[in-house]
Amino acid sequence: MRFVIQRVKKASVTVYEEDAAGKVLSEGKVTGSIEKGYMVLVGACQSDTKEIADKMVRKMLGLRIFEDAEGKTNLSLESVGGKLLLVSQFTLYADCRKGNRPSFLGAGDPAHAEDLYNYVVGQCRAAGFEVQTGVFGAEMDVELVNDGPFTIILDSDSL
Repeated sequence: MRFVIQRVKKASVTVYEEDAAGKVLSEGKVTGSIEKGYMVLVGACQSDTKEIADKMVRKMLGLRIFEDAEGKTNLSLESVGGKLLLVSQFTLYADCRKGNRPSFLGAGDPAHAEDLYNYVVGQCRAAGFEVQTGVFGAEMDVELVNDGPFTIILDSDSL
């Protein structure tokens, strides 16, 4: 499982409806919007489990990457009253080793990945955080103001 965590001043996701040919049918609907917090891209592979997701969520929620009164990155999301915007992102499993066109065979099949994404959303809510989301598998625009900039990549293979 992979999370790309961006500390943000604000972030939002807008979802677009498309027909089978990929033609956009609507102007877009904001499905999630936060102020201070994390905008997190969430990717899952086929071997990921709920136990791995739990480990990733614990690590993410425990990160102390907000500045304290002395300017040190020493405060957690909870201690600053931060919110979460979670967006599914299968392209986190892009394999660019061969040629110039990435392969996405390493990403989990959509049903498995969606289950794990929804599980991560549920676990973050159960931990008491306000969570906004995109829509799994939808065409989305993500806008954010990265605070810092500050970006952390969590990979379950290296935790």
